[in-house]
Amino acid sequence: MGETLAELTGRFKIDYGLSEEQKVLRYSIRDFAENEIGPRAEELDEKEEFSLDLVKKMAEMGLFGIVIPEKYGGSEMDYLSYCIAVEEIARIDGSHAATVAAGNSLGIGPIYYYGNEKQREEWMPRLCRGEILASFGLTEADAGSDAGASKTSARLEDGQWIIDGSKIFITNSSSSISGICTVQAVTGQRSDGRKEISCILVPNGTPGFEAKKMTGKMMWRASDTGELYFDNCRVPEENLLGKRGEGFKQMLQTLDNGRLAIAAMGLGGAQGAFELALRYAKEREQFGRPIARFQAISFKLADMATQIEAARNLLYKACKLKDSGLPFTKEAAMSKLYCSEVMGRVVDQAVQVFGGYGLMKEYKVERFYRDYKLLTIGEGTSEVQRIVISRLIGCYES
Repeated sequence: MGETLAELTGRFKIDYGLSEEQKVLRYSIRDFAENEIGPRAEELDEKEEFSLDLVKKMAEMGLFGIVIPEKYGGSEMDYLSYCIAVEEIARIDGSHAATVAAGNSLGIGPIYYYGNEKQREEWMPRLCRGEILASFGLTEADAGSDAGASKTSARLEDGQWIIDGSKIFITNSSSSISGICTVQAVTGQRSDGRKEISCILVPNGTPGFEAKKMTGKMMWRASDTGELYFDNCRVPEENLLGKRGEGFKQMLQTLDNGRLAIAAMGLGGAQGAFELALRYAKEREQFGRPIARFQAISFKLADMATQIEAARNLLYKACKLKDSGLPFTKEAAMSKLYCSEVMGRVVDQAVQVFGGYGLMKEYKVERFYRDYKLLTIGEGTSEVQRIVISRLIGCYES
């Protein structure tokens, strides 16, 4: 399934202006994903098994803390490099791409960007080494797209935050190496009558904090997804992340970053499904010739390739804006929307190319078909992305 470094270098030399380091990174992650994750992906998916061994290997590859400075144990790369790494893992398996994406954007990100130096020094090295994973406790049963409707509360008493409530669909939150959760909670009322929302660091294992693994998922079955429960859970006042009342702003900025990684998952998944379909179309014969030579199939593959190319250009532009310190919220939303929906279109047509075989678990394309759907829901649904984009292009100006 892989290309040589020379082939990859040639293909990406002019198109995207990648540095030599980024090209080598792509090749090394591709090789790792094909040889370490690929052979185990089907079994782990079937068993709904979260692999601690593969997490360790991904950590050894430097995939956690990839954009974090070396002083905290990170790899100190740019965001485009991070998204290339996620893209290449997603090309093979969505579950492990999700572990890396959530581990960085939603787990490590808030602590690095909004934590104080003491919090960074306490948590970042272990997170970057992959000894523990961090999660972001945002979604609740009645607070999904309407994140401001959170009911989980935290009150300050005698130098401690007392947290009560619950969260759901939280990635990397319930495994044996889940170490800490950034919990969004209502900490009071603002002067304008709205909820005051803050983020608080809660270590796993804290009395009153329980994380339960969620099973029976359609997609990302080898990733860790948990339900979180807080019952009179007490943590020190110093566990507040940033300033009190800035939790909603922190959440929005965290999701901006996370949307780039989700877009990378969509791009990588689309690329993987396309390659499977192309190879199959060249091998599968009907009426005495490979089905790739029939216009009905060749046009499907041409459309897939075109949409993937457009998606990659859009995502890489958004990453370069972020790396340049320029506004990228609109482009992040566009990338997340487009790349996730492109994967949906590509995997749908890929299954069509496989015909009946595409519906069988023994063929990898079936897993890609299941995995894509969450990309249009998680970290802001496609509908929410369209709201964000329409606002930023001036549709709601008075």
